[in-house]
Amino acid sequence: MKSFNRNLTKIFLFAALLLPAVALHAQDARLRFEKLNGLETRARDVVEVNIEGKLLDLARRVMMKSKDPDAQKVAEAIKELKGIYVRVYNFENENEYNAADIDEIRAQLSGPGWEKLANVRSKKDNQKVDVYTMFTGDVMSGLAVVVSESKTIALVNVIGPIDIDTLAELGGKMSIPKLDIEEDKKNK
Repeated sequence: MKSFNRNLTKIFLFAALLLPAVALHAQDARLRFEKLNGLETRARDVVEVNIEGKLLDLARRVMMKSKDPDAQKVAEAIKELKGIYVRVYNFENENEYNAADIDEIRAQLSGPGWEKLANVRSKKDNQKVDVYTMFTGDVMSGLAVVVSESKTIALVNVIGPIDIDTLAELGGKMSIPKLDIEEDKKNK
């Protein structure tokens, strides 16, 4: 009986340690692109960008040393990012990929923590654009953009705190699109 109780205690202890890790993983903003690996063999062109860890830190440090104040603002905006991931698949002909491949990515974005910010549908080129955000408290902790057309799939996944005010301020500069975000002067 003592052996059973000891084992039961170990199981409860293990579960208590494991559950927070599982909950943390459920709230992870990183998309699982592995499901798209089969597209590489069918695509005419593939772009894969993974910027994380030391490379992201290096980019931030280089921008901080720049004399350009906009570059320094970008460095400030990305200082706490964990990663930036981009995948682009271009196909020679229309409908060379299975829409279910992209639906699996969209299904990840319907999971806990993700909120759909915008979606655009166009019958021309069979284009679908979805923008999702993940918040931790009041801070945006993840962003995902999924674009699919008849010959192209593009995915962007940004992980970590994103400073929207800084991005809005940099809009229209350094190839950052201009964002039309109204600022509340009273609550700033």
